[in-house]
Amino acid sequence: MNVPQDLKYTKDHEWAKVEGNVITVGITDYAQGELGDVVYVDLPSVGDAVKKEGSFGSIEAVKAVADLFSPASGEIAEINEDIKQSPEIINKDPYGKGWMVKIKLTDVSELDMLMDAKAYQEHIS
Repeated sequence: MNVPQDLKYTKDHEWAKVEGNVITVGITDYAQGELGDVVYVDLPSVGDAVKKEGSFGSIEAVKAVADLFSPASGEIAEINEDIKQSPEIINKDPYGKGWMVKIKLTDVSELDMLMDAKAYQEHIS
């Protein structure tokens, strides 16, 4: 199970890469493995507001449909258009080309409530 050390994690299996006051968000390797082959992703629009732990979209796979939850509050700064056209990228590269959204944070301190890699590994074991 791939759990990069430099990311933060939610209990709902999203990851966040912190770059200043912007986070890049996707689902973890564990989550894509549990879902199976991803066939569709519903993402918000640039400029939409998101709340910590609020849904920002959904992901549809062969096995299930699941909501996507924001690791922190802010505004959608960018979405990954590539995964809308080719959602299977999420299965192949969940921490790289399979990212979903970039969020400009309104409260950076909310990131303190996320898990580090060690805590997330314990969470999924």
